[in-house]
Amino acid sequence: MDVIHLFARWLHVWFGIIWIGFLYFFNFVNIPLQGALDDAGKKAVNPQLMPRALFWFRWGAMMTFVFGWVLYVINYMYIPSEGFGPNALFHSARHAWILMGMLLGTIMWFNVWFIIWPAQKLLLGGKAGDQAAAIRAKAGKASRINTYLSGPMLFGMLGAPHFGQGNHAVMAGLMVAGAVVIFAAYKHSTMPFVTKID
Repeated sequence: MDVIHLFARWLHVWFGIIWIGFLYFFNFVNIPLQGALDDAGKKAVNPQLMPRALFWFRWGAMMTFVFGWVLYVINYMYIPSEGFGPNALFHSARHAWILMGMLLGTIMWFNVWFIIWPAQKLLLGGKAGDQAAAIRAKAGKASRINTYLSGPMLFGMLGAPHFGQGNHAVMAGLMVAGAVVIFAAYKHSTMPFVTKID
């Protein structure tokens, strides 16, 4: 079980880096870039960029979600020599941190697969018609929600080993801190210095 646990954790983290990396690319790099491109530039760039980026983005989300559940079962719903069922960690404060991260991560996964990706299929396939602006806005809102949730979600995933007492004030404070960091990143993503190379 230790080897399975290690490999599942490695895959969960690896796919998570892909997913959240592309989430930040879309929100902190691509959105400002799209605003700076004219129609000709978008027609030249987007057909090559977006399908590739969205492939890694959505499947990164799916595999992070799947291997997250594998880890959850191994860590909290398995008792060696007895089988599956809630174990001692299930009743621990550590579990509360993981559940917070899982809840936020599940919302984010849902947004990717049931809001963002269906909207992008319509937009990239030229099937949005007169609804293109509304569809784009809906996908953009879901993506922005995911970006804000990512900060608190990461604290939930990483906080368990460090704050095992289940201090709700610490948990709430770190969730707010995570959202503030994301807000600051949004603000900095459109500042002129991010495009300078010297």
